[in-house]
Amino acid sequence: MNKVSAKIPFITLFSVGAVLFSAHAGGGFATGNQAHTYYVGLGWLGPISAVGAMLLLTAVMREAMLMYNTRGLSSYKELFETLYHPFGKLYVLFEIFFYIMVLMAVAAAISGAASALADYFGLNYYAGIVIVGLVVLSLTIFGADLVRAASTYMGIAILVTAVAIYAVGVVYSGNLQEALWKDFETQGFGNVPQAILNCFTYAGFQCVTLPTMIACGAPLTTKKACSRSMWISFVMNSVALVLSIFMLISWQGMYTSVEGGTVIPTLTVCKEMGMGWLTVVYGVCLLLCLISTGVTTTFGFVARFEKLPMFRKISYAPARSAVVAAFIIILSMTISLAGLSNIIKYGYGYCGYFAIAVVIVPFLTVGVYKNRKYLKEHPEAEGRARQEAAETAAQEQEESLPEGQPQQV
Repeated sequence: MNKVSAKIPFITLFSVGAVLFSAHAGGGFATGNQAHTYYVGLGWLGPISAVGAMLLLTAVMREAMLMYNTRGLSSYKELFETLYHPFGKLYVLFEIFFYIMVLMAVAAAISGAASALADYFGLNYYAGIVIVGLVVLSLTIFGADLVRAASTYMGIAILVTAVAIYAVGVVYSGNLQEALWKDFETQGFGNVPQAILNCFTYAGFQCVTLPTMIACGAPLTTKKACSRSMWISFVMNSVALVLSIFMLISWQGMYTSVEGGTVIPTLTVCKEMGMGWLTVVYGVCLLLCLISTGVTTTFGFVARFEKLPMFRKISYAPARSAVVAAFIIILSMTISLAGLSNIIKYGYGYCGYFAIAVVIVPFLTVGVYKNRKYLKEHPEAEGRARQEAAETAAQEQEESLPEGQPQQV
């Protein structure tokens, strides 16, 4: 078969890159807690570490999409079986990482929303956890479709308001260069080891978006298309993340001196700047975005786990879904008692360490090697539709079986 030349439209490349951007720059990003936890303490090395993390993340996604599309795979399970072959059973390592990380994301969403309620209205944090948990549970059972339909617009709204705050904050403070230079004079290169670790850790827990990316990246059927799309995403993610770090470094002395100011530092800075209207808009968007994250993520959990044998005894489907959703949300609420900062520092952090070993290193070593080898042996794989790639792979597998041996499904 001759190699197919396929020109992927720029809008397709941009759209796929924007998916990773929106997945990264959601409610957790908008609180400023992630940037504060992993980068602000590094001083002048923080922005460099952040750019490195985005480079690692997009490189992993590139290799994952290339492997997924050229072989015509149909699930992330098949992707990791291919990556880990001949130790395909190790795909369960990604399953463990994925579900723990998603559970942490739900807990962080509940904790973040409860923290915002406490900051805006003085509501007790633990009461806020209960209220937000009940709202998420109710919407998961009765309004998940509505929330999913609106989640994209809420995500865009919180992203726009957060970036506006970051941009205004950097200009308003006017002391960014002084803060960076002062840190360089006092710390020098002492934080380099921690900067490297944080770079890999941050990229690691962001790999939870991999299943979404391989599904959305199906149109990217060539190596060049995967690369270009991820370079676009790299630029978008790096600019937004570095801008948030610059703003927080500029205001670090202020928000760290306020009690609870590091939980949602973006909100603390916004209040200090005296921009009342932007503070209100940001608060509304942040609450809606965090709640929608909790609802959509919980709904995905329910769809997966309600099929387990332990829940099959409940014959009435809505009741079964409600029981599973309640179990997941109660577990998430329990985790959220630790507080948003601890969830992001320890929950996300340990998941990030795990992902370095099971996602980042395998894809950037074995994955790169397998992709190059496969495309060298199957040059026709580039540019063909994933369905055609899947049919070709199935035909090759069938032809490789001994005569009379049935094909495994």
